[in-house]
Amino acid sequence: MNLKEFGIYFAKMREKSGYRSQRELADKSGISHSTINRIEAGTHKASVETLKAVAPYLKGVTLEELLKAAGYLEDLPSYQVAGQPIQLTAEEAIVFQEMRRHPQFNVMFHDLATNPEKKVKALIKMWEALKATMDEEDTRKDGFGEIED
Repeated sequence: MNLKEFGIYFAKMREKSGYRSQRELADKSGISHSTINRIEAGTHKASVETLKAVAPYLKGVTLEELLKAAGYLEDLPSYQVAGQPIQLTAEEAIVFQEMRRHPQFNVMFHDLATNPEKKVKALIKMWEALKATMDEEDTRKDGFGEIED
């Protein structure tokens, strides 16, 4: 689904859920009106965080369906790792796909032959903790270097 098609779909889900205006959904979900407007206009790709925030307020559609429609999940999560199938939640699948796109982290996947599902889930938790630490460091920068505590 391209951005324009997703925007039409998103608007229909909003209206089906009883929100006559974008502002109503924005007020309820905490997502800015301008973000919802740009998503529905097909000029902005909805982030995973935005979809997580609005999903509880949209009736008849799950977070996984929104993520799939927005292009974050190819096929809902069923992966083969070290020749064994593993099952991941939608959120785990997004993180797993993100991890696989970063070649410098391929080394993390070298020892998955035994108990791959458990190890992949542990790697996902480590990845999320690492990203949170990096995000925290990024917010501490003021453009002139690190901010002193």
